[in-house]
Amino acid sequence: MRFWKFHKWMVLALVFVLFLPVTSRSVQAETSKKSITITLDGDKINSDVAPYIIPKVNVTMVPLRVISEGLGASVNWEQASKTVSINGSGSSLALTSGKKTALVNGSAVALDASVDIKNGRIMVPLRFVGENLGLQVVWNQAAQSIALLSGSYIPSLPNPAEPGQPSPSPGTGQQAQGIHGAWISTVSNLDWPSTKSAGKIDQQKQEFRSMLDKLQAIGINAVFVQVRPAGDALYPSDLVPWSEYLTGKQGQDPGYDPLQFMIEEAHQRGMQFHAWFNPFRASSGAAVSKLAPSSVVVQHPDWIVTTDGKPIINPGIPEARQHIIDVVMEVVNKYNIDGVHLDDYFYPSSGTFNDDATYRTYNTTGLAKADWRRDNINQFVQKLGQSIHAAKPSVEFGISPFGVWRNKATDVTGSDTKAGVTAYDSMYADVRTWIQNRWIDYVAPQIYWSMSFKIAQYDKLVDWWAAEVAGTGVDLLIGQAPYKLGTTEAGWQSSQEIINQLLYNEKYADIKGSIFFRATHLINNPLGLIPALTAFYQQ
Repeated sequence: MRFWKFHKWMVLALVFVLFLPVTSRSVQAETSKKSITITLDGDKINSDVAPYIIPKVNVTMVPLRVISEGLGASVNWEQASKTVSINGSGSSLALTSGKKTALVNGSAVALDASVDIKNGRIMVPLRFVGENLGLQVVWNQAAQSIALLSGSYIPSLPNPAEPGQPSPSPGTGQQAQGIHGAWISTVSNLDWPSTKSAGKIDQQKQEFRSMLDKLQAIGINAVFVQVRPAGDALYPSDLVPWSEYLTGKQGQDPGYDPLQFMIEEAHQRGMQFHAWFNPFRASSGAAVSKLAPSSVVVQHPDWIVTTDGKPIINPGIPEARQHIIDVVMEVVNKYNIDGVHLDDYFYPSSGTFNDDATYRTYNTTGLAKADWRRDNINQFVQKLGQSIHAAKPSVEFGISPFGVWRNKATDVTGSDTKAGVTAYDSMYADVRTWIQNRWIDYVAPQIYWSMSFKIAQYDKLVDWWAAEVAGTGVDLLIGQAPYKLGTTEAGWQSSQEIINQLLYNEKYADIKGSIFFRATHLINNPLGLIPALTAFYQQ
């Protein structure tokens, strides 16, 4: 890390020195027309030779060394042939002045503009060279700025508030910027804590602090942490057992209060903390003999329906629904959380859910079974929302449903999609009713598809959800899918897909932010997402 910082400052110093000589009038004329600023990994480069745009082809030209030396690439300029060769990041490039093609790893590639020589300085087409050398190029039209970002660049944390400047209030996050959220999954130790940290307090704390620091550096200002992954708790509870993901054994005291610790760490950074509950999952599927005596599976086997080997709390039983509400309210009343967050686990979307006996017992109004199931979830959502707002009006209540409510072919008011699973028909989640009755403060649909995925197209779904919340007072957050970057599904072959989606979200005032699934996928920087996302949030 020290070497990188030294190297970066050396690059900046060299760039500055290179820009000191007298600039040709032609370059000055071009740069005066377009007041474009350039940054290298977050540091502004001040120079008489700014990037400029070649008219008609709209190609931005930048000094070669801003890119090549910033990446540590080797560069060779042949004056006789007026050809520059660049080698780095596994790529070999050759650009010749006046030629409309470049060689990339030996293959000819068409160019809109080639290398240009201005007063002895070599200027190259920014996006072409940058992207072929692994550089992320972020153009901000409104600000007329270009951010050059290397894949290894991790932005610094914001500086503490200067004397006389207000510090972020605990639990308020950065509302003026909207919600830049990340889900932190604890089930199966996906994001935190790691399996190797089981029972190790200091290691678990260090891992969580490090995760928050990395997320905040990217621009994340809210975390949605799974505090009830599988009918258990990441906090001392009178109702449910300690989670096995803390120590390796359900019911075992980890020796500290993880939830209190996590809330304090988030709030110290000015980040919001939302307690994420998986409502109806009863356990991870472990044998009953391995469950703690206080597990709902042990205490109330009559509430449990097993589907595909997974025990689910039956939503059709009023006492079972109330138990889950009591579990959530235990956290609301004891902890300084910013919100209660539920995921889309209501009725399972696959397998056989055998609730015939429950249906006969509790369907007192003669509803069809599908409508009765939806009514069970509606009653649960309504009562939970009322309970939260009565106890602490400042605590937000939101739900993240599956991204497709209903297909248009099934319901003319549904979205123009052809999804095989829908929230309304598969999970019995009548999200429209929740929104129209304002039982929830926000909805965060999981729109985990690209803009080119025709079965469920991102932009069409955003349009549909924006129309659903319009005029209701319910905010809209969008669940984003960085975990799909690099997969073979249509549209996920470049991290620009995420940036394009965020830009699309800006069309709607009711969209108050995004939540990314999930923390580890962000931190792992899929396809160079970190620098692009950081630059986007710093605009």
